[in-house]
Amino acid sequence: MERFYFKNTFSYKLLLVIQEYLNVFLSTLGQIVIMMGSVLKRIVKLDIDMKELMYQCARFGVSSLPITLSIVGMSSIIVATQVAGEMIKQGGGNYVGMFVAILLVREEAVIMSGFAIIYMIGSSLASEIATMKVTEQIDAIQVLKVDPIRYLFVPRILSGIIMMPLVVIVATVFGIIGGAVASNLSSGLSYRAFFDSVWFGLYVRDMYISLFKAAVFGFVIALISCTSGYYANGGAKGVGDATTKAVVWSFIAIVFIDMIFAIAFFF
Repeated sequence: MERFYFKNTFSYKLLLVIQEYLNVFLSTLGQIVIMMGSVLKRIVKLDIDMKELMYQCARFGVSSLPITLSIVGMSSIIVATQVAGEMIKQGGGNYVGMFVAILLVREEAVIMSGFAIIYMIGSSLASEIATMKVTEQIDAIQVLKVDPIRYLFVPRILSGIIMMPLVVIVATVFGIIGGAVASNLSSGLSYRAFFDSVWFGLYVRDMYISLFKAAVFGFVIALISCTSGYYANGGAKGVGDATTKAVVWSFIAIVFIDMIFAIAFFF
């Protein structure tokens, strides 16, 4: 009787929910780690389909660039508009460019580009591979003795590592220019004063860290998205679930990794 009563309590039901989410978390994490090992093994052996890699690089870079520039540019304009006027009032007008540049290089350009990549590319990779999985196209590839990891995973993940830093470079330059225009229009700060101050507190080390972080983000986003799609099941619903899992896990992963970078390099 007491056992029956305990199973109907809120605490017991909450424990079941926590256990279920923990099982899903550990299972997904295991799938990602196993797939990462398989992909890295083929990359080290240079077992790469170069034609597919070139296609995925073009897709990763070109398709994501418009939304990335829009998000980073608007964020930079918002920050510059809010900050420039107040800094000029306090006598810090000569440091507006430095503030915007440091914010963009260290954090905003990379993290906003990551969000845009997840939205445009990550969800696309997950749904594409999930559709192939539930329609048994991947099984057909294996029957033809084609390695699905080499053909599907390696080019997409390598394209993320290669193209994400390039996207971040373009987005950073675009954001700095947008910040300069916004500062000039909102508070009358001259372009020369803005660009002269960009290098006051910005160092080459910051740019190297930003590019390394971008490469890690590209790797993680592509890996999580492809893995989520590869383990999809259950028809159309499975495709939707895989896409949702890829987006959610990618968001959580890049925020967590960004925190690690902040602690490791700037704490």
